[in-house]
Amino acid sequence: MSLFKARDWWSTVLGDKEEFDQGCLCLADVDNTGNGQDKIIVGSFMGYLRIFNPHPVKTGDGAQAEDLLLEVHLRDPILQVEVGKFVSGTEMLHLAVLHSRKLCVYSVSGTLGNVEHGNQYQIKLMYEHNLQRTACNMTYGSFGGVKGRDLICIQSVDGMLMVFEQESYAFGRFLPGSLLPGPLAYSSRTDSFITVSSCHQVESYKYQVLAFATDADKRQETEQQKHGSGKRLVVDWTLNIGEQAVDICIVSFIQSASSVFVLGERNFFCLKDNGQIQFMKKLDYSPSCFLPYCSVSEGTINTLIGNHNNMLHIYQDVTLKWATQLPHVPVAVRVGCLHDLKGVIVTLSDDGHLQCSYLGTDPSLFQAPKVESRELNYDELDMELKELQKVIKNVNKSQDVWPLTEREDDLKVSAMVSPNFDSVSQATDVEVGADLVPSVTVKVTLKNRVALQKIKLSICVQPPLVITGDQFTFEFMERNPDGIPRVSQCKFRLPLKLVCLPGQPSKTASHKLTIDTNKSPVSLLSLFPGFAKQSEDDQVNVMGFRFLGGSQVTLLASKTSQRYRIQSEQFEDLWLITNELIIRLQEYFEKQGIKDFTCSFSGSVPLEEYFELIDHHFELRINGEKLEELLSERAVQFRAIQRRLLTRFKDKTPAPLQHLDTLLDGTYKQVIALADAVEENQDNLFQSFTRLKSATHLVILLIGLWQKLSADQIAILEAAFLPLQQDTQELGWEETVDAALSHLLKTCLSKSSKEQALNLNSQLGIPKDTSQLKKHITLLCDRLAKGGRLCLSTDAAAPQTMVMPGGCATIPESDLEGRSIDQDSSELFTNHKHLMVETPVPEVSPLQGVTE
Repeated sequence: MSLFKARDWWSTVLGDKEEFDQGCLCLADVDNTGNGQDKIIVGSFMGYLRIFNPHPVKTGDGAQAEDLLLEVHLRDPILQVEVGKFVSGTEMLHLAVLHSRKLCVYSVSGTLGNVEHGNQYQIKLMYEHNLQRTACNMTYGSFGGVKGRDLICIQSVDGMLMVFEQESYAFGRFLPGSLLPGPLAYSSRTDSFITVSSCHQVESYKYQVLAFATDADKRQETEQQKHGSGKRLVVDWTLNIGEQAVDICIVSFIQSASSVFVLGERNFFCLKDNGQIQFMKKLDYSPSCFLPYCSVSEGTINTLIGNHNNMLHIYQDVTLKWATQLPHVPVAVRVGCLHDLKGVIVTLSDDGHLQCSYLGTDPSLFQAPKVESRELNYDELDMELKELQKVIKNVNKSQDVWPLTEREDDLKVSAMVSPNFDSVSQATDVEVGADLVPSVTVKVTLKNRVALQKIKLSICVQPPLVITGDQFTFEFMERNPDGIPRVSQCKFRLPLKLVCLPGQPSKTASHKLTIDTNKSPVSLLSLFPGFAKQSEDDQVNVMGFRFLGGSQVTLLASKTSQRYRIQSEQFEDLWLITNELIIRLQEYFEKQGIKDFTCSFSGSVPLEEYFELIDHHFELRINGEKLEELLSERAVQFRAIQRRLLTRFKDKTPAPLQHLDTLLDGTYKQVIALADAVEENQDNLFQSFTRLKSATHLVILLIGLWQKLSADQIAILEAAFLPLQQDTQELGWEETVDAALSHLLKTCLSKSSKEQALNLNSQLGIPKDTSQLKKHITLLCDRLAKGGRLCLSTDAAAPQTMVMPGGCATIPESDLEGRSIDQDSSELFTNHKHLMVETPVPEVSPLQGVTE
């Protein structure tokens, strides 16, 4: 970002939703006043032609009504505007307007006004040429050395140059090998047209060669050419620059020399008029426009280059002299004399922001006031320091992440989920097997009590859920004093049927969990009314669920005990149904007026199954790292073979290839295969990370039920185990979670002050294996089992005493494991061997709307 901003002298916005390009801006004394004052001529793709003469009362003023001299709608899109001596019999300046199929030349004149509205301006059509081919751009000059008049050359989109000698058409020539048109310029010193072809070559054609070449009625060779009559169109010189050109400009400040400036996509070239490179500058940004102009130093040229980062750079040859910030991305830049102010920089953006600015800085007029000397009262300062230390200590104890607003009702965010799915699903390009993916509409309402300047609404969902729009910005016209950004959050639940359908209950499963409660079991039909048919006794104790990916989950409610069992073939699938069961049980008993309802988990935390998912995710990360290294090696080898082949092809004395072409083809196939393998591994890693997050949610839920943790303590666990929204090679889940668990174990869960004194490594990198992470997870469960308390305050990080033995020791399993699903389901669950299946697991979390 620039240290200085361009000083705004005058600015305006043109039209409404109009579009502009680099040929739509021109500065000249178009009304022939002779006082040296330029006018700003702007044409748009909507066909509007505007002429401005800015007269700001003070610097930075916007456009006034009298600044617009003329505005006329020409109906056809305006591709380019130029001012020159285009009418025969006079050397007055006229305006040439290029349309896609027409060239029009106008005279601009003004009439003195007798009223307060000022002068009146009008344009008069002098002549026009209807084009047989679609135009792309044009250039003008004294072709062939004519005096006192300018000729016009138009380039069509199919590569034909059409020359007009003012009111008459002269000739047309096709450029050899032309595929796409490039920028076009005319050099008066060499009497040549210079362009950049689609082969990324700068090409120069003499006007005399163009004039005496065969007429371009057809692109094929004519019979005259075959029999020797007529001349071929031969290029004068070429230069390969290796990239597409943005613009070309010819500069001739000294009569004996001229320079050709070419702005590429990544480089800036200065060529001599014979095609030799005078100098070049590699750009570290994407340029959008440029303009060379004279320099105060002899033998040097200054150049303005605008880029897509809203910057304007000023170079003296290849040396950067100044950089300034613009409020928009310029597509055209000019320098002129406006209102007796020389050197005004005029920039135009593609959406119509027209600005006249100058370079410089504002002097600082602030003077520091004199400080009255007084004697210091050290007792009062000590008391004030103690009060501030208390405030700081209280703030450090607070666990709030977001700053609290002074008034909670300054901005309220609420969300309402539609009770029914959309009649036409918005998930048109998503397929999950044979299932149709539904969609649901969420209505977010924002209510503000005070005047706001800008609101940003962000909606976040966890994969595999997607949303049609996640970012919204609301702009307000009223300007209010800048203050601290405020943040408001809103969480809401989505319907379970969005990712889950009724399924057939399964009698056997590899993974089972049992949740204990302190109340009598509730009919599953009351908890999940949309997932089972109503029975005669209105008491359903078995229910099946099927995810959109095909996974099955079975839920059983005991008829005699106060227990619920959740079972599935995949460990990570248990979380969603378990979480929904607990939430719906709490809502059910709250409606009944029962406030002492609790859930608990008395089994052992299934860490072995959890560790298998961690190992699989870590294995995919290591595999991806190896594949990327191998791909990088093959890419280096591929480029080395290319360089050798290029050297062989450029050699004037051809040498045998020595099977380099075969080696190049084999290396190319390896690069493609490795790229496909990297992409496949990334897809598998994304699915593995989604499964790992589901399993992590389940482990956190079971630990919270097992140790009866508070909401704040569960939030700490979630922050430690789920710190990342997405997994990358640079910063992965394993090292991030390991650092967070190490911090908890050395602070609030430490057993001695010696552990608290240990320092954590400040650099995170991918570990060699997951043994340390699994050790820390096991140690965390053990410390919690022995009475450890999770907190963020440093005062609470005291050594913990052993309260209950056992830690994560295995609890004896029930002997009722072999019972069928139709029997009583009050038995405890048993941990079975985990079965890893490579299918994506839907993970649902509440949508979270954040505004600021």
